[in-house]
Amino acid sequence: MPPHSAMNKLSESDRDLRQWLLKQAEDHGNAVVEVAGDEHGAPYCFTVGAWRRFGVAEAVVIGLPLELGRVLVTAYVNEARQGVRFQPGQLYRQFFNGVPITVERVARGFYPEYFGSAFLLHPTGDFPAVQLIVPSEGGYWPWHPQAPQGFAQWQPVLTMSGRPESWRPGVDGA
Repeated sequence: MPPHSAMNKLSESDRDLRQWLLKQAEDHGNAVVEVAGDEHGAPYCFTVGAWRRFGVAEAVVIGLPLELGRVLVTAYVNEARQGVRFQPGQLYRQFFNGVPITVERVARGFYPEYFGSAFLLHPTGDFPAVQLIVPSEGGYWPWHPQAPQGFAQWQPVLTMSGRPESWRPGVDGA
C-alpha cells in the first residue's frame, strides 16, 4: 500500500479507481482493465492485483476483441494461481479450444502504457508482467513473415526488441 502521503496526492478519481481495483482483487483475485482500440492501436486488456494477491505475474493481451481478451487473462490468472507456471516460449493449448498461445516477458519500458492503472497498487512499478500472445487465424505469430499484413502492429510484442527474446521461434519454441 502506498504511504499515506502518496494516497493524499492521488486525485479523487484515482482513489476511486484504486479502491475498485482492490475490491476486484479481493472479490475475484484480480481486476481486468479493458482499453478500447482506436486509430492509434489495437484494443487490449490487462490484469491488476494478481501479483499482489497470488504472486502471479500481471498479464496483458493485445489485439483480441475485449471480451475474448478478458476471458484469456482471467483464465491465465486462474491457472497460474492453481500452480501452473507459464514459461516464455512454451505453447499452451488449454485456452480457446486448443489454439496455442505463448507467453513473453514484458519489458518495463512498456509498463506505463500497457499497465497504467496497475501503478495505483504498485506505485514503484515493481511487479512482473507477461504478454499472452495469440497467433493469427492462419496460425502465424506476429513476427512470422507470412503473418497477415499489419498483424505485427495490431499485436506488438512488448519486449525491448519487439520480437520474442526468451526463446527462438522455430528452434526452441513455436
